[in-house]
Amino acid sequence: MDNGTLELSVIVMTPDTYATIRRTVRRLKAQDVRHLIEVVIVAPSAQGLGEHDNDLQGFHSVRFVEVGSITSTAAARAAGVCAASAPIVAFVEDHSFPANGWAKALLEAHREPWAAVGPAIANANPRTLISWANLAIEYSEWLDPCPSGTVDHLPGHNASYKRAHLLEYGDRLEAMIEAESVLQWDLRARGHRLYLESTARTFHQNFSTPLSWVPLRFHAGRLFASARARGWPAWRRAFYAMCAPAIPLVRCVRIVRELRKPGRRRGLLPRILPALTAGLVLDGLGEMVGYATGGGGAMKRLSDMEFHRERYLRKEEQRGRALA
Repeated sequence: MDNGTLELSVIVMTPDTYATIRRTVRRLKAQDVRHLIEVVIVAPSAQGLGEHDNDLQGFHSVRFVEVGSITSTAAARAAGVCAASAPIVAFVEDHSFPANGWAKALLEAHREPWAAVGPAIANANPRTLISWANLAIEYSEWLDPCPSGTVDHLPGHNASYKRAHLLEYGDRLEAMIEAESVLQWDLRARGHRLYLESTARTFHQNFSTPLSWVPLRFHAGRLFASARARGWPAWRRAFYAMCAPAIPLVRCVRIVRELRKPGRRRGLLPRILPALTAGLVLDGLGEMVGYATGGGGAMKRLSDMEFHRERYLRKEEQRGRALA
């Protein structure tokens, strides 16, 4: 299946069968530079993937990485990085669908000395306010449309990296990508730069049922705080835990600023503000617990929720198509 020079390894995970990642892989196959792409499928077992039709034809190559039961998406992504062959690796999700031109734009940007390049994030299920609130909490800084340029950090689970920089972390890689902001801050501390390429877009599918996002937001906050505080002395963890009640307000101010930028949907902010506030409070509570007591089972809970996003969509959205 060798069709030319390998430039990009795209890491996609499934906890069970190929059907879970079919839509994402088909978006990868629609890329005009698919012949330069290695698809790295991380799964419990290659034999258990089942039929994948002709979806995997036309790529430079396809690699299967068997990891057993996926209880940590960070461990699965790290295994994918180690198995990849291209100089650039990109993470994609089963519920995030790259638009046409995504791969080419990332590769063009990576010709510059950026350590990481990320895409603009669009909403794949924009009909509900909870979906918009979740998207704003997770990706407000990179909402499409947005300008290209150097940034402090990039959208987690959807960014691309020069593989050599990731391999420098060795056995620490899994811990570093539990919350990718931590990885990206460390890359910047090492003197590397990050770049947002706005012409590379992906359509992200968001939780939209009223109760599903309560554990999502709490465990996301807890995991982030735990990863950020790894190695901190007890006094510093306690200080951040005491300051955690201020986190929702600080984040809300930043998100409001982003949603008021040119090109944003008019009237969206006041409509999502109640859900946005509730989600930020849950996130802040999770951070307080994470700083105080660590991650607990947050990674496993989030890993379980990462896949089969249709379980967390309103019924009218479950049969909808991504706007890509």
